[in-house]
Amino acid sequence: MQTKDYIFIFFAFIGGFGMFLYGMHIMAEGLQKSAGNRMKNLLGALTNNRFLAVTVGALVTAIVQSSSATTVMIVGFVNAGLFNLSQAVGVIMGANIGTTITSWIVSSSEWLVFFKPSKMAPLAIGIGAILLFFAKSQRKKQVGEIIIGFGLLFIGLDFMKDAIDPFSESEAFKEAFRLFGANPILGILVGALVTAIIQSSSASVGILQAVATVTLVPWNAAVYIILGQNIGTCVTAMLSSIGANKTAKRAAYIHLMFNIIGTILFAVACIIFFKFINPDFGNNTAVDMVGISIFHTIFNIGNTVILFPFADKLVALSKKIVRGDDKKEESEEQIALRHLDERILETPSFAVENAIKEVVHMGYLAIENTRLATKAILDKDMKLVAKVIEDEKNINKLERVITEYLVKISNSPLNESQHEIVTNLFHTVNDIERVGDHAENIAELAQYYIESDLTFSDSAYKELVDISDRTTETIEYAIKARENDDVDLIRKVEQNEDIVDELEDELREKHIRRLAQNICDSTTGVVFLDLISNYERISDHALNIAYYVRDELI
Repeated sequence: MQTKDYIFIFFAFIGGFGMFLYGMHIMAEGLQKSAGNRMKNLLGALTNNRFLAVTVGALVTAIVQSSSATTVMIVGFVNAGLFNLSQAVGVIMGANIGTTITSWIVSSSEWLVFFKPSKMAPLAIGIGAILLFFAKSQRKKQVGEIIIGFGLLFIGLDFMKDAIDPFSESEAFKEAFRLFGANPILGILVGALVTAIIQSSSASVGILQAVATVTLVPWNAAVYIILGQNIGTCVTAMLSSIGANKTAKRAAYIHLMFNIIGTILFAVACIIFFKFINPDFGNNTAVDMVGISIFHTIFNIGNTVILFPFADKLVALSKKIVRGDDKKEESEEQIALRHLDERILETPSFAVENAIKEVVHMGYLAIENTRLATKAILDKDMKLVAKVIEDEKNINKLERVITEYLVKISNSPLNESQHEIVTNLFHTVNDIERVGDHAENIAELAQYYIESDLTFSDSAYKELVDISDRTTETIEYAIKARENDDVDLIRKVEQNEDIVDELEDELREKHIRRLAQNICDSTTGVVFLDLISNYERISDHALNIAYYVRDELI
């Protein structure tokens, strides 16, 4: 062959590989959108039960089509303090099992005749495009996206196979694979290097499967390359842990140690088998797509079974590698930045749930500030006034951090329901910030009230307690409704908001009568009227928050 032939082959292979990767990406996006809130439920199911954690890891990875994406997400969750290492180790093990699904999809072109790429892929893309562009249902559009990704994956696979077909009888090709089989360390290094470069074990296994269809890849070479691929996939998580806290770094090291230990164990077993038990099988028997899928699955399930009982040992070893702890004082802004970890954006459904939790946290801070501001005026406590004003700065910082995170989520592939939630969270953050502003207004009124040495009448004092208690209860119901998607709490918010509106009108009239009767002076009266106005506005924002949740549930 001439130089230009090699160039065209290279272009064809790169094009096919790009289509293969893009197909995986489109299919994973469609699966994630289709899974929607069910992905959130998987996260909620996580406990310290490692069997459950392994199952969750496998299911999430089967949906996102990438163990690298899952482990990066786990590093993010650990960094955010949402997972502990005990939970993370189970999910990491499960992720290795879940990643084998892609190789089985690819090998289906061998074990199901109808799924031959040349037959199935164009039809799949055609059907998927019709659903994507003409279906009215969002669920059907998502199915169309999955089918298009499926078709592109197989067309990319076909392109790769056609590109390397001229090398099917190449002695250099065959000799290279014989060398990988004869030298396990070299085979493992090649598999690890290729996977580290493309940062996807699913893709590198797919390349190996494509190569296996057009040239002789002996079993021993394939086995060592697959083992190396499982080490190479750890690079993504290791890179993502840069800048994370020590616990998150330990999670990345657990992933690396898990795969290295498994590779050593299986490599030793394979060397014994291929060298002493059945050398002819290893050297002269060609592996096919299904064989690659089988070994890839056996390794990941077997490694999990072997190392599962030693999960605590892996956690302990990671603590010896990464020493020290993360205990240090953090501001609310720093805590939010850690919780809203950008690594989690790789899985939008989890990122949305994470944002909800931080919005709820911001809501509880605003509730506490409302309580403190009320106590400041009732108890004439200047220290509480200062605390409310200082805490309001934290609420404002949280608003900025959460809003920036929501902007990033909105640029991710979201289904219609998730888009609605993110939009409502933008509004909710704004309403909570306004609640914080009203709490600050109350604190500033308290400061003026104290410095001016004013005193409410007994009636005014009691009325202030009534409206403040009802208002605080209303905003608390609203935040809990956001936290738990609770329809009953939404009804309570509506009822309380009506009561607060009526209370404000009633108390305003009563206070005007007291002013007319000279029971209260005008300066105290202005403070009182401003206070009840702020409480009424807080209840309005509480109703807004509750209605955002209601709109998502209907």
